[in-house]
Amino acid sequence: MASEFEYHPLSNSKEQEQLKEIVAQCFGSTPADSEYYFKLIGSNNFRLLCQSGQVIGGLAIYSMGQWYGGQSVPMKGIAAVSVAPEYRGKGAAYQLMKYALQEIHSLGIPISVLYAATQALYRKVGYEQGGSYCRWELDTAKINVRERNLSMQRINTDEYEIFERLYAQQARINNGNLVRPQAIWSRIIKPPQEQKIYAYVIGSVREPEGYVLFAQNDTSEGLSIDIKDWTILTTAAALSFWTFLADHRSQVQQVQWRGSPIEEKLLFLPEQTAKITSKTYWLLRIIDVSVALSQRGYPLGVEVELHLEVKDDFFPDNNGKFCLKVSRGRGEVFKGGKGELQLDVRGLASLYTGLFTPVQLKLVGYLQSTKEALTIATLLFSGSEPWMPDFF
Repeated sequence: MASEFEYHPLSNSKEQEQLKEIVAQCFGSTPADSEYYFKLIGSNNFRLLCQSGQVIGGLAIYSMGQWYGGQSVPMKGIAAVSVAPEYRGKGAAYQLMKYALQEIHSLGIPISVLYAATQALYRKVGYEQGGSYCRWELDTAKINVRERNLSMQRINTDEYEIFERLYAQQARINNGNLVRPQAIWSRIIKPPQEQKIYAYVIGSVREPEGYVLFAQNDTSEGLSIDIKDWTILTTAAALSFWTFLADHRSQVQQVQWRGSPIEEKLLFLPEQTAKITSKTYWLLRIIDVSVALSQRGYPLGVEVELHLEVKDDFFPDNNGKFCLKVSRGRGEVFKGGKGELQLDVRGLASLYTGLFTPVQLKLVGYLQSTKEALTIATLLFSGSEPWMPDFF
């Protein structure tokens, strides 16, 4: 029974040690890894699930944001969802997520995102596929770009304010990219492993046109470059970036990075030699329909109304008819309307991010709509395919 469970923040060191042990067992991490992770996230951002005074599970809640339509939307990221093995199969994980969502809802945060070990659990509480997380690989010998119009300036990783500023310019035009919190930046520039991170800005240090942060790993096939983060803002920066990587080819065999499933910067390569080696989807949950729709950005030059009818088994305020009125790239939401496009909160999640088109969602039964509403929704939720370079 749900009444058997208790949910609350970490309150003392004993509880923290109990949760660390559960997290380490669930994810196969070492004590050192768990220590690093708890310090990185901050103990105040962990929540516990207890039964009869015993800690049986928990999770972490990140405060961050995501870019949609050129506007940042406040978001809570969920991570490290853990339940001790002996308490599984009894509804504990479901109840833990239910409590967490109620907490996020009470704070007025419109959306939540997580990476799922299993989609079934999170779909039960209203999450659905929102965007991609891809790992790419490319042989350095196959880059074949030789343009050095901009210099590569080595800098200290402690100067990451430069990276923040440049990253924000790139992130805002990519649906799903994070408004990164301190914890995400710390994992990039100071990873838990004993790795040397090399940092370069592209162009002048005063007015850089991009940057790259990477580590070098020794593999069975030779050295590889693992790009931790990169931002490219201009054509010249892209050409100089690829040339810089190609210049490593005498010692480095491969380059890996996390990027979009549609990587426009690969257009500079003469052949289609880069490959996606892994791809997964992160899930999004609409917590507050009205706020989420009003804070997202929309195409400029469009003045139109979309009439929706939403179903949400968790939050009563999300149920019913909504009118989204869009003008000058921004949206206003009013209760009521014609309800011409009907969907549940999971279907709305995939529509909201733009991962699937309204036509695709209708095909799989995630929404019903008039032809006119379908056309309007297709226009409003168009844009770049949603993705993230960050895992949390």
